[in-house]
Amino acid sequence: MKTKLKLFLILPFLWSCSNDQDDVYQNIPLEFKVPSNFPPLAYDLTNNPPTQKGFELGKKLFYEGRLASDGIVSCGFCHIQEDAFTHHGHSLSHGVNDAIGTRNTPSIQNLGYQTSFMYDGATTHLDLQPIIPFTSPIEMNGDFSKAIAMMKGDAEYRKLFQLAFADGQINSENMLKALGQFMVMVTSSNSRFDKYRRNETGGTLSQQELDGYAVFNQKCATCHATDLLTDNSFRNNGLPVNPLINDVGRFRVSQLAQDLHKFKVPSLRNVEKTAPYMHDGRFLTLEGVLEHYNSGVENSTTLDPILRSNGRLGIALTTVEKTQLIAFLKTLTDTQYLTDKRFSEY
Repeated sequence: MKTKLKLFLILPFLWSCSNDQDDVYQNIPLEFKVPSNFPPLAYDLTNNPPTQKGFELGKKLFYEGRLASDGIVSCGFCHIQEDAFTHHGHSLSHGVNDAIGTRNTPSIQNLGYQTSFMYDGATTHLDLQPIIPFTSPIEMNGDFSKAIAMMKGDAEYRKLFQLAFADGQINSENMLKALGQFMVMVTSSNSRFDKYRRNETGGTLSQQELDGYAVFNQKCATCHATDLLTDNSFRNNGLPVNPLINDVGRFRVSQLAQDLHKFKVPSLRNVEKTAPYMHDGRFLTLEGVLEHYNSGVENSTTLDPILRSNGRLGIALTTVEKTQLIAFLKTLTDTQYLTDKRFSEY
């Protein structure tokens, strides 16, 4: 395993509240620790170093319904913490005025280790990612000028922006930076599997779970790589195309024929809590997902070669192997992350 890497953010700022000259605030830098079983961080912390007040502002914005045109749909409306920040039970996400999108809500976890975001990689910077759902007419349908006016008229926002940023400005840049600080800190690294990998107390796996881990390493770990459980690539996993949506995946961004119907490989962390599954939420259970790979893979010109080898389509899985795999996948549930009050609205 890799030596634990600690990244210390050491840019403290002292601020005094403009409404009370005797009340002095310290914007404490937040420590970001890369677990010893994780790969290096991709996000450049020096460009937007997380601080206590920046994080608090980002969390408030994350749960702020007033950013949406209907005053209700916040980021947290679809990204629910107890469901690993997904929209549990909804195959497709719901937005303003109950508009329905075309994709399942992805989890928010360990985003600092990723270099592209959304199922099609529509953006490559975490701080810019919120622009997409914020301005989408079927998600939040937000307007930056209206959002900024709202925040300028709110005393708590005026105070938080003043404390969080050197210039104290309420603008779109600082709004997005604050959201980036919150999201980069939302990490999942303390599942039973993590403790097993780090040889920590509480990391005992049963024989069935260990057998499932062996099957996983043999048949799943190429795409769901490293202890992040994803290689962050875009792949066509053989799903029959839904003609009602006809989602072309990565092709929408790249316009390259070889990217047709490719979607970003999701992390399997907390997968027990994130049903329904796939980019369009078509499978309600993990059993359904595994059976797709066993018998439901559809051939196409862009199908991932891994799923078209050994003289068959898909990945051969016996009933016993599927049971073992599901037992292993449940060890990836991180209760600390699912209940951490730092990330919750209240």
